[in-house]
Amino acid sequence: MNYANMIFAFVISFIFTFATTPLVKRFAYVIGAVDIPKDKRRVHKKPTPRIGGLAIIFGFLVAVISFNDTWSKEVVSTLVGAGILGILGVIDDCKELDAKLKFVVQIVAALVVVIFGDIRISVISNPNIFSVEPYVILPSWLSVCVTIFWIVFITNAVNFIDGLDGLAAGVSAIMSISLVFIAISYHEFTIALLGLALMGSCFGFLPYNFNPAKIFMGDTGSTFLGYMLAVLSVQGMFKSYAVISFAVPLLMLGLPLFDALFAMIRRVLSGKSPMVADRGHLHHRLYDMGFSQKQTVFILYAISGVLGITAILLAEQRFLRAMLLLMCVLIFLLMANMMGKNSFVRKPPSKENKDNDNNTGEDQGE
Repeated sequence: MNYANMIFAFVISFIFTFATTPLVKRFAYVIGAVDIPKDKRRVHKKPTPRIGGLAIIFGFLVAVISFNDTWSKEVVSTLVGAGILGILGVIDDCKELDAKLKFVVQIVAALVVVIFGDIRISVISNPNIFSVEPYVILPSWLSVCVTIFWIVFITNAVNFIDGLDGLAAGVSAIMSISLVFIAISYHEFTIALLGLALMGSCFGFLPYNFNPAKIFMGDTGSTFLGYMLAVLSVQGMFKSYAVISFAVPLLMLGLPLFDALFAMIRRVLSGKSPMVADRGHLHHRLYDMGFSQKQTVFILYAISGVLGITAILLAEQRFLRAMLLLMCVLIFLLMANMMGKNSFVRKPPSKENKDNDNNTGEDQGE
């Protein structure tokens, strides 16, 4: 694997995603994959096509097929699993499938990479700080269960944050950047190429998805991005026999992880199903505090970026700097949730923000 292939993978995925998104937009109207705002959870006000994820998947696949020269069972099984979720996403964006059915199909996609690709979380950092053993090797059955849980959870976590124009695509691009840097440092060049292709697709889609959005990625895109980030993180980081092998992907994917975990805990404590959609996600809270869509998205971009830098520093054994950055992010996240816990009435926006926010706002998460 050479660096030229990696660069070309990024460029080609960007070009093909950017070029095919308008075509996907027209196709969405033909097949009826249009999101019509019908509840208060949604921020947008007008019908918007929502299978933009097809363009993301297409650009990614073209780049990978063209420039990847290592067709191992891990890569093939990863693409097969991604294809399963892509098909599921298109059907869901057209028909709105039952959550239980989607959950089962996500488990099947995870099983594909676990069983046929032998991609597993077999080593984690030892949670016992007093132990002389820096890591723990998981038994085979537990390794399978943990890996499936990780893939399905991250897949849904990225889907959950797909709530404002450009949020999921931008955050996924930032997480992909962190993934690429870490993969290269671990000499996982195939993972780096896949990460660059994923990054290029996200950037190619953003011009159409940023506020005001012309098209949403829908479950087609959000579940694909979540799945790919989850699987690549397992291949690129969890298999490293290092004390920080577990902490690095947790930090890299920290924003969707925190948001999904907090949302599920909040719903369970209130007596609701953890999978029932609501308007309590972090982006909703920031938006309801008075920030415009663009401001909210840029704040979350910054948080994701800091978490990504923290993961890179930690991977390079720079613990002190990583911990300082992490503390800053955690303090902000806790403050945002505390300040926004009762702010579910949108403050009147300024004229400028009102012009930007009216009739826009992606909310396909969950």
